[in-house]
Amino acid sequence: MDRKNSGKFSRRAFMAASAAALGAPAFSQDVTGIDTIDTVEMEKDVTHAVPRNISGFRALDWKPYFSNLKNSAILVDISSRALHFWSEDGETYKLYPSSIPMTEDLTRRGRTRVVQKVVGPDWRPTPSMLKLNPEWPAYVPPGPDNPLGTHALYLSWTYYRIHGTHDTRKIGRRSSNGCIGLYNEHIEELYNHTKVGTQVLLV
Repeated sequence: MDRKNSGKFSRRAFMAASAAALGAPAFSQDVTGIDTIDTVEMEKDVTHAVPRNISGFRALDWKPYFSNLKNSAILVDISSRALHFWSEDGETYKLYPSSIPMTEDLTRRGRTRVVQKVVGPDWRPTPSMLKLNPEWPAYVPPGPDNPLGTHALYLSWTYYRIHGTHDTRKIGRRSSNGCIGLYNEHIEELYNHTKVGTQVLLV
């Protein structure tokens, strides 16, 4: 599907197709080259998803998690479905609700870092995903049909990102295949606070 035809791909069709493909492994954007990226971040249709988890949504101190705040720090708390940010000088603290991976086998924990920042990320399914879902477009430009939202932070782990979403129902739920999602207004704010090299810890 060329770019001209990709604009005709409906949001409803994409959501239905992605729900049908939940059994397959998720692949997201490889940060080795922005022009040659194969990317898939399929997310579940959350119409009947479990309720949001807000019981553990509380402010945290950075000291139990990081030895310092060099380049600033991001903590993703999978259990409470929240993302915490501390600036390098310790003066700025942000707490955002997030979406998290649907299952434990899709969840990765540990230390990584921001290696690339993108405004208006585009989306490309891998060739193997197109074989499984031939109705999908080969390319989705930035915009309301893009599953990556308005901004994305690429991590040093290949195929993992923190990104926005146009589907606000996903936030606070187990709804992704690996990435961490934020409301678009929150990922834009986080994008402006972070830099390449920002520390990231998922627990």
